[in-house]
Amino acid sequence: MAEIEIRNTISTDLARLSALDHSIETDYVWQLDLRREPGQVETLLREVRLPRTIRLEHPRPARELPDTWHLRPMLSAMMGMEAVGYIRFSETMIPHAIWITDLIVGRPLRKRGIARQLIAAAELWAKQRNLRRVMVEVQSKNAPAVRIVQKLGFEFCGYNDQYYVTRDVALFFSRSL
Repeated sequence: MAEIEIRNTISTDLARLSALDHSIETDYVWQLDLRREPGQVETLLREVRLPRTIRLEHPRPARELPDTWHLRPMLSAMMGMEAVGYIRFSETMIPHAIWITDLIVGRPLRKRGIARQLIAAAELWAKQRNLRRVMVEVQSKNAPAVRIVQKLGFEFCGYNDQYYVTRDVALFFSRSL
C-alpha cells in the first residue's frame, strides 16, 4: 500500500471525497438503556448483535460536502494524488476542545489505520492551538466507529436522542490531549 499523507483539504479533493462510499455495514449496534429514578439516572451502553447485517448511511449527505467543506477545519487522507478519506471537526462547539463530526475512509482502504492517522492529525492540529480535549460524535448504530474510538482510548461521555437529521442517537466520546 502506498504511503498515506494527511493534509489540509483543498477544493480539488472534494469531488473524490464526495464520491467515497460513506456508508458502513455492521452486524452490531450500541444500545443505550436508561433507568431513571428520583435523584438518579443510570445509563448502560452495550453492544448488541443484530439478527442480520444492516447498511448504515452517514448522517450528513456526501452531496453537501462541496457546499459545506469550508465552514469547519477539514483534513484529507491522500494516497499519492488520490483523496481516500477525510476528517472534519469544529473548534467552536465547546471551549478548549475540538469536536470531530465526520470521519470517512473509502471502503477499499478501511481497516488499514487511515482513520487512526486522521484522528492523530486532528489531535496535532488541536495541540498546536493549545486545545486540551477531543470529542467525537458517533451514530449509535455505527459499531465499527465506536470500536475505533474506544481502542484509541476515548471514553463514553454522553449521548443525545434524535441528534442527527436521520433522528439517530449520537454517542459522545472524549479524551484529553
